[in-house]
Amino acid sequence: MADFNLRRRNFLKTSTAAGGAVVAGNLMSEAEAAPVAQPANSATSASLTVLLRVNGTEHQVMLDPRTTLLDALRERLNLTGAKKGCDQGQCGACTVIVDGRRITSCLTLAVMQAGHDITTIEGLGTPTNLHPMQAAFVKHDGYQCGFCTPGQICSAVAMLEEVKAGIPSHVTADLTKRSEATVAEFRERMSGNICRCGAYSNIQEAIAEVAGVKA
Repeated sequence: MADFNLRRRNFLKTSTAAGGAVVAGNLMSEAEAAPVAQPANSATSASLTVLLRVNGTEHQVMLDPRTTLLDALRERLNLTGAKKGCDQGQCGACTVIVDGRRITSCLTLAVMQAGHDITTIEGLGTPTNLHPMQAAFVKHDGYQCGFCTPGQICSAVAMLEEVKAGIPSHVTADLTKRSEATVAEFRERMSGNICRCGAYSNIQEAIAEVAGVKA
């Protein structure tokens, strides 16, 4: 009986050792076959020299090609008017104007806007010479905390240009005619800009005044 137990222990030891060697060999093979992860600062993300024309001034900046326009404006050019709100293109706080059209700068890469005309809130007016839309926002108290205000103003300025150009919206009654400057049009076109303070009625009054229509 004792001899049987001894032989059983030897068998188990030998089997365990052999199984461990097989597992270790498989793990080594998998490790050798697995691709090596590249560090974030490797050559795959080498910086590029990007020419950004912002508010009439050209800037050459070294950027990671994955940098958003919003981060380039805020972190590299110190233009902090455009705000990082949701960072998903849903709140409109980062709205800027590119070639006359409004875009959410958190959803576009800076390298994609090289050579285009970019206008931020800093380029619309100055404290002593406000843009008409800025002056209207002040007059009608179209802001409270002010976080969304730069995006609201940039969006409103470009939106009025859309209306003037006759570009229709979802509430345009007759697509065969030029769109008209109405409160319904303004509300629809500004729906992508969220004001968490709820100053929408004041914002509409400011836009209507600049557009020359009754709110």
